[in-house]
Amino acid sequence: MSREEIGTKIQGAVEYLTANPAEARYTDSPATARLADPGELQVTVEGPDGATLATDMPASVGGANSAASPGWFLRAAAAACVATLIGMRAAHVGIGLDSVEVTVDSESDDRGILGIDDGIPAGPLSTRVAIRVSSASADRATIEEVCRWAVDHCPVTDAMRREVPLTVEVA
Repeated sequence: MSREEIGTKIQGAVEYLTANPAEARYTDSPATARLADPGELQVTVEGPDGATLATDMPASVGGANSAASPGWFLRAAAAACVATLIGMRAAHVGIGLDSVEVTVDSESDDRGILGIDDGIPAGPLSTRVAIRVSSASADRATIEEVCRWAVDHCPVTDAMRREVPLTVEVA
């Protein structure tokens, strides 16, 4: 799909949801994870339309290191989401992009995930989004504005920085 077609589709979605705000809210598709073998740490996750991914943990905590960890997939989701939103926003405002690269890393303290110190968070202590964009059709200030807009509107980075209510149900 061309940049113009993406921009047209986004504008159509904006117009439709502005006129029909009740249609904007929905339940996201679930991700269902299963331990491949309850005695191991390899997990298969299934989602919509046959989507799957596999995770594992490093050998240092009992995993087989056969796949990326769930934490890496969180960073990957943030990187992919920001890159996608940069492309969407650029298309919507009519900016051509030559290249987009988004790297997301974080700093963690394993004492949190291992329960050694309950004062240390189990998740990342900080996260960094590094963006490299080139465009022959936009100046640096415009590119920075598009990138900041993308990070601010990315559902993954939003969930990473905002306290989101969490319900736990055990059957």
